[in-house]
Amino acid sequence: MSTHDFDTIDFLKPGPYYQNPHPYFDYLRARAPVWREPHHGVIMVTGHDECSEVYKDSVTYSNAALMAGPFARWPVPLEGDDISAIIEQYRDQLPLSDQLVTFDPPKHTAHRALLGRLITPKRLAENEEFLLRLADRQIAEFVERGECEFVRDYANPFTLLGIADLLGVPEQHHHEFRDSLQHKEQQHAAKDRSRVDHKPLEYLYRRFTDFIEDRRRQPQNDVLTQLATATFPDGTLPSVHDVMVLASGLFAAGQETTARLLGVMLQYIGERPQLQQLLREDRSKIPRFVEECLRLSTPIQADFRLARRATTLGGLDVAPGTSVMVIPAAANRDPRRFEDPHELHIDRPNARTHLAFASGIHSCAGAPLARTEARISTERLLDCMADIRVSDKHHGPPGARRYEYPKTFILRGHNYLHLEFTPVKERA
Repeated sequence: MSTHDFDTIDFLKPGPYYQNPHPYFDYLRARAPVWREPHHGVIMVTGHDECSEVYKDSVTYSNAALMAGPFARWPVPLEGDDISAIIEQYRDQLPLSDQLVTFDPPKHTAHRALLGRLITPKRLAENEEFLLRLADRQIAEFVERGECEFVRDYANPFTLLGIADLLGVPEQHHHEFRDSLQHKEQQHAAKDRSRVDHKPLEYLYRRFTDFIEDRRRQPQNDVLTQLATATFPDGTLPSVHDVMVLASGLFAAGQETTARLLGVMLQYIGERPQLQQLLREDRSKIPRFVEECLRLSTPIQADFRLARRATTLGGLDVAPGTSVMVIPAAANRDPRRFEDPHELHIDRPNARTHLAFASGIHSCAGAPLARTEARISTERLLDCMADIRVSDKHHGPPGARRYEYPKTFILRGHNYLHLEFTPVKERA
């Protein structure tokens, strides 16, 4: 697309540029790292330092309209020198208002602390043992075929069951979770199995409510009981609803984003034989590879903040009630921060300063799990699959690849990824 096209784009409306938004992000950043787009009056933030500033200032910027941004329906005008009181009065009417990501302090502080009591180093270590077994089990389902649709066959089920285990969902329920949340065809004929169809949060709400109520009635020596009995910092016991929403939100967000990260990683591995060989020979470079993939193809590309009061950002005046669109996918390719920003450099010294997990009080609580899942998956896939390559049949030849991405500015990652490979046992 030309610069003239970029001048007229309404980025908040679906368009073909969602398949590769980075030329547009570069164009925006070149104009100014903080810019007011003309269609909705949204402040678009593409600079790394400027995104960091917004993330770390929860006093000036509210998360209440995280998803809706300028499309949030407020029953009264957002007028006044400080609109905090309006936000608090009507925030429950906004999308995802029961989710931690839309909370502001002090409510966010208490609920985030509760989450910290659940995701402990000990629990993460126990979960890692499960992830190793899960990776092998998942790979075994398709490895002998010498090909797979990676998103369906590995990334989605692995991340789904990985976070299910972290939250203590008993293994006897894993099959149900996988079938329900992945819309398996055989599910339609199962009359005695919970159904979710196109409402995954409703399913998660129902199942976690059942789990928590059961463990509060009959505590056991398990992770679900720890989830059900965890208390806020002041010692009070949260409602069943509060715990259920916290667990469901972490489950839904963590599964989706990490699955998309894994797809990006396997695309790079399948397209770059030298990179694949390097990772096989030196496994210590896998964590660095994970960080570069997070930087280059940030799963959550953008979301919104709402200015509570008048402020200045990047030299631009921001009035109370203004929607601010923070775009970490653009910030992670800011040439002021990252040299040669559009290229993968596995030894990039500052790669971990990316904003794929945001920053400040709303930094991603599931980041340790995502990094562990990515590392373990890469190790075990390389162990079991030789000569991994992207399918020319499905995606076109090198230099003319065709990949399909979500038609949204929020998420980034493959809708599907077809791979071919040689099972290691055949090569031996």
